[in-house]
Amino acid sequence: MFIRLENVFYSYFQNTPFEVQALKNITLTIDRGESVGIIGRTGCGKSTLIQHFNALLFPTQGSVIIDGEKIQKKSSQLRGIRRKIGLVFQYPEHQIFEETVFDEVAFGPRNNAVSGQKLEETVKWALESVGLDYQEIYKKNPFELSGGQMRRVAIASILSMRPEALVLDEPTAGLDPEGKRLILKKLKTLREDYGTTLVLVSHSMDDLALIAERIIVMDHGTIGLDSSVRQIFSQGKTLECYGIKPPTTTRIAELLWDKGFDIGKGILTAQELSEQIAEKILKRRRH
Repeated sequence: MFIRLENVFYSYFQNTPFEVQALKNITLTIDRGESVGIIGRTGCGKSTLIQHFNALLFPTQGSVIIDGEKIQKKSSQLRGIRRKIGLVFQYPEHQIFEETVFDEVAFGPRNNAVSGQKLEETVKWALESVGLDYQEIYKKNPFELSGGQMRRVAIASILSMRPEALVLDEPTAGLDPEGKRLILKKLKTLREDYGTTLVLVSHSMDDLALIAERIIVMDHGTIGLDSSVRQIFSQGKTLECYGIKPPTTTRIAELLWDKGFDIGKGILTAQELSEQIAEKILKRRRH
């Protein structure tokens, strides 16, 4: 158990006429090293939920436990918890404020008294972890970069703190296909090479099919579904009730199944689909 929420409620504008209950009795556990996707309609509580993971928000009721430590307001442990859980907001490039890429990525470590060669090594590692060439980019103004490069610099600025978990809100929003591919590839590498726990809020089911092992479906501040990515995305009709369409490849596989093509359900990627089709064609030829 790495991230644990127990009976969590959260209300905005509490005790006012404008009070809105955003989370209702949420209980969930995210284990160390998991890759989890969080999906649901706009306004269902996804962003509110993940802001509890590193104590940007505190429950109105209930408990949040990170790596065995219960989060409490004004606790001396909050700084350490926020180092463990790196939160990357939607369009993080909008939060870039330094004049060079180096200074942007170095901001967090510097605030933790990292300096000299250790600081340079940290910045270099963070930039290279998101697929950016340190020597080529570290002196540049971040605002001169492409949208995809800016997004990766923003993620690197969180990685430079060496978090054990990376929580991302719509990490590929607004990026072109190549930018999306690079971001997802680097996130997978972080998990495979360093054991980084990944939590991704996304409206792109195709992205989550490539990177997530587990899906949590939010519905009006509650958890509607929570299971493996294959099990969730194979429930097309159930997902429709939550305003969600399965990944494109999954839907194509289901259409083929409905047309009588003997193909497995729960297919997530184009590669899996092409392999299944090739296998069925070969079988038919043999007979």
